[in-house]
Amino acid sequence: GGEQQYVTTGEIIGSETGFLRGHGTHAKDGKLQATVSGFVQRVNKLVSVHALNARYTGEIGDVVVCRVLELGDKRWKLDCNSRQNAVLLLSSVHLPGGVQRRRTLEDQLRMRQFYVEGDLISAEVQNIMSDGAISLHTRSLRYGKLLNGFFLSVPASLIKRCKQHFHTLSSLSIDLILGNNGYIWLQKSAKKHLGKLERIQAEGKRPLGAVAVEEEKGEGGESK
Repeated sequence: GGEQQYVTTGEIIGSETGFLRGHGTHAKDGKLQATVSGFVQRVNKLVSVHALNARYTGEIGDVVVCRVLELGDKRWKLDCNSRQNAVLLLSSVHLPGGVQRRRTLEDQLRMRQFYVEGDLISAEVQNIMSDGAISLHTRSLRYGKLLNGFFLSVPASLIKRCKQHFHTLSSLSIDLILGNNGYIWLQKSAKKHLGKLERIQAEGKRPLGAVAVEEEKGEGGESK
């Protein structure tokens, strides 16, 4: 199709005849009128307007960056820029060592060893509940707690859904996570650092652990 149609509040979208009114539209004098500013979306006969400043509405498989708000019964509640707080169940997190088993009472007591209030995490949308609430999971090693970086928030409409939301800006040595929910995470690139360690180890000069310790000591004086 062509470019998406952009409308402002009160603008006429077209005739009401033969179309169904969706979110962000209003029928007046036989015409469909926009009630919000945004892009017109047409799905078969359903016409709706997606507001640019609208809250994030999740889709299964979306990569998101969230902040932990509170711990509950076998779950964490998180802010993911949606109308409701997202939920991360204890059964949906990656256990140490990648073991696959039922979560026990001991796991519940150790929930704070995974995430606490204020932690930033990356996750994937696992399910959308009937009431619109978002259920997340962090079962992959690529997801989890985010440390030593910079958090940025932009309108969710600015983030385009892509196949890849984890990026490395090689020229700047920065790793980037573009959350579909409009939350972005930037941190110092780990790939260059790991490549150096692996290269030294391959040359047989020193054990990888020893090099890692020396790298940490060498960077200790840098300002964060």
